[in-house]
Amino acid sequence: MTAIAFPPSRLSPTHALRHGIRRTGFEIRGYTRSPETIFFTFLFPILMLALFSTVFGGDGEQSYGQGLPALSAAQMYLPGMLAAGVLLSGLQNLAIDIALERHDGTLKRLGGTPLSPVSYFIGKIGQVLVTGTVQAAVLLAFAGLVLGVPLPSDAESWLTFVWVFVLGLATSAFLGIAISAIPRSARSASAVVIPVALVLQFISGVYLFFWLLPEWLQNVANLFPLAWMAKGMRAVFLPPEYATLEQSGAWELGGVAIALLIWLVVGLVISRLTFRWIRRDA
Repeated sequence: MTAIAFPPSRLSPTHALRHGIRRTGFEIRGYTRSPETIFFTFLFPILMLALFSTVFGGDGEQSYGQGLPALSAAQMYLPGMLAAGVLLSGLQNLAIDIALERHDGTLKRLGGTPLSPVSYFIGKIGQVLVTGTVQAAVLLAFAGLVLGVPLPSDAESWLTFVWVFVLGLATSAFLGIAISAIPRSARSASAVVIPVALVLQFISGVYLFFWLLPEWLQNVANLFPLAWMAKGMRAVFLPPEYATLEQSGAWELGGVAIALLIWLVVGLVISRLTFRWIRRDA
C-alpha cells in the first residue's frame, strides 16, 4: 500500500485540526519518554553555553571591537545558542524522528488510519513549538539567573525575539520534515542529519563569532536559515552598537524575515512533494 504525497484529506479541515491538536499531546508524551532527545534538545545548548562562558570568560567582560561596550562571553554566545536550539528542536529532531517512524512501520500503520498527513504534521509542529518554547525559556533562565546575562527590558526587543523564534521554529520544522525523506534507513538518519546541522552551526555564528569568519564563508552561511536566525537573536540580546560587526553593518531584521519566509516556503513545498507514509523504494 503506497500513499501519494498529501492525499485528499479524509476529514474536514475542522476535524483535521482537532485530530492534529490531539496528536500534539501524543507527540509530546512520546518526546518526554526519549532521554537522549531531551538531553540534546534541552541540556546540550545549556552545556555549550556554560562551556564557552567558562573557557572564554576568564578575563571577565571585554569589548569585541573598538569603541564597543564590554560584554561577558555568556552574553556574546547566548544568541547563537538560542538559534542552535531552534535548529535542534525543529530540523534535527523532527527529521530523525520521522525517518525512524518510517523505518519502524509507524508511518505505514498511520497511513491505514483516518489520520490525514495534515493532522500528523500539526501534531509534529505542535510538539516542536511546545518543546522549543520550553527549551528557550530554560536557556534564558539559566543565562540570566546563573550566568548573569542581562536580558532585554523593553517590549520591542521581546517582540522581535518572539517573531524570530516562532518563524525560525516553523522554518526549521518544515525543513526537518523535508529532510526526513532523505535517509533510507533508521541507521542512516542520524548520520545524514546531524552532520548537516553541525556544519551549519559552525558557519552560522553559533560556535564561532560570525564576523571573524572569512567573507566568502559568511556569504555561504547566508544562503541558509540558521545564519539569519542567529543574526535576529543578536539584534535582541546584543547592544545596538554591535550591529557594526555584521557583514552589512546593520541587523537587517527585514532581511531576516524574508530569508526565513523563503526557507519556510521551500520546506513546505518539498514536504508536500516528498512526504509519503511509505517510501516508494521500500
